[in-house]
Amino acid sequence: MTNNTLNSLLKQKAEDNFGITLAPLSIDEIYAKANDPANGAVVVMSGMVRNQTDGKPVVSLEYQAYEPMALRVFSQIAADIRSLWPDVNRVVIHHRIGRLQVGEISVLVAVGCPHRSEAFEACRYAIDTLKHNAPIWKKEHWQDGSSSWVSIGACEQSGESC
Repeated sequence: MTNNTLNSLLKQKAEDNFGITLAPLSIDEIYAKANDPANGAVVVMSGMVRNQTDGKPVVSLEYQAYEPMALRVFSQIAADIRSLWPDVNRVVIHHRIGRLQVGEISVLVAVGCPHRSEAFEACRYAIDTLKHNAPIWKKEHWQDGSSSWVSIGACEQSGESC
């Protein structure tokens, strides 16, 4: 482990909270985990299963994750946030796995901070970095009965926010 990695991991706080779960995610629960008396803002980003991709009807998504590595990535994201926005009080990142129906929440990211601008920036950083770095894969199940795995690389090349 390099000194930079060790130093950034030390910036993570015990109050941060990360999870990978089969259970439905609760916005109220994640908000409560991000809340702190020193916060002036808590920004929550909720990612959910939409009913179409590029005009093609989607009936469900299936998520898989390499949990130990995904949790390390979440922890590193929080450490990076602490380096970029030192006033952040709490970072919460939870992702669902398994088969999710249209409208269900697949990921929740919450950042608690004294100021809203930093909370928004840090929350956006967290979800964007998660999407590109965490070993979490998604399979789209189409209305016609077919399915396909979504490639993160394809999302990056097309500029699409998968």
